[in-house]
Amino acid sequence: MVHIAQSHISAVLEGTLGFGFCSLFMLSGELTSHMTMHILAMNLLAPLLAYTLYRIHWRYLPHLTFLSAAAALQIALLWVWHVPAILAAAASSSSLSVVMHISLLLSALFFWISIIYSAARSPWGSIGALLVSGKLFCLLGVLLLFAPRPLYRLTGHEPTASMASQLADQQMAGLLMLIVCPLTYVLGSILVARHWLISTERSPDWRFDG
Repeated sequence: MVHIAQSHISAVLEGTLGFGFCSLFMLSGELTSHMTMHILAMNLLAPLLAYTLYRIHWRYLPHLTFLSAAAALQIALLWVWHVPAILAAAASSSSLSVVMHISLLLSALFFWISIIYSAARSPWGSIGALLVSGKLFCLLGVLLLFAPRPLYRLTGHEPTASMASQLADQQMAGLLMLIVCPLTYVLGSILVARHWLISTERSPDWRFDG
């Protein structure tokens, strides 16, 4: 009975999420599509690649763990690339757009590799880097969501597109960031804390004085 209930709940959740994503892509404009690509690259592909490299014990990884530098680089690139003039230039140049997407993916990969390897030595440093990064990512989402006017003039926006449609596109992009970023970085923090607690409990020096 419990298994049937769990299967039913899982089916409902999958259907709801599927409908939500379909609705998002149907309603998305250029800025929303742009932000979706960044989120998939930085918040899904990069951590999966980092974890895969960690699991296969890639020998170069321990030399790439500079947590503070990795966090600062990722945040700086995200904000610099989303300066309105720079993003507009990238949108009008295919080569610059490729540079933007690759640099954001590599910086995110560097960040997640550093998170994974630093978690074993200093879980609180990894948790702090995740929470600070998530907060600054969300700050960009807040700016996009609550700005009273469109901040970007992208080539994909039709010349006749109304101010309202451009603003709606921008707000959708900001809302997407505010939904996904806390899930990614808070979940990462929870997993690091869980790993630390399990490692502490398994340590031969651990004891509970309760």
